Amino acid sequence: MTRKPRPGSRTIDGLEEKLSQCRRDLEAVNSRLHSRELSPEARRSLEKEKNSLMKKASNYEKELKFLRQENRKNMLLSVAIFILLTLVYAYWTM
Repeated sequence: MTRKPRPGSRTIDGLEEKLSQCRRDLEAVNSRLHSRELSPEARRSLEKEKNSLMKKASNYEKELKFLRQENRKNMLLSVAIFILLTLVYAYWTM
C-alpha cells in the first residue's frame, strides 16, 4: 500500500527538486540544439523535447505557487486561532 504525500513542505520540496531537474534537462537540450551538426529530424526531436520540458516546468511552477498559497492560508488560520485562544484564556483568567 502506498502512502499519499502529505501537503506541506515535503510536497513542496519534491516539486522544487523536480522543477530544478526539469530546468537542468532544459539547459542540456538547449545546448544540444545550438550544436551545428544536427539533422533536421534530430532538431525537430529536440524541439519537441524542449517544448515538453517547458510545459512540465510551467506546470510545476503553477503547482508550487498554489501549494505556497495554501500554506500561507493555513498559517494565517493557525495564527488567528492562536490569538483567539490566547484572548479567551486571558479573559477567563482575569
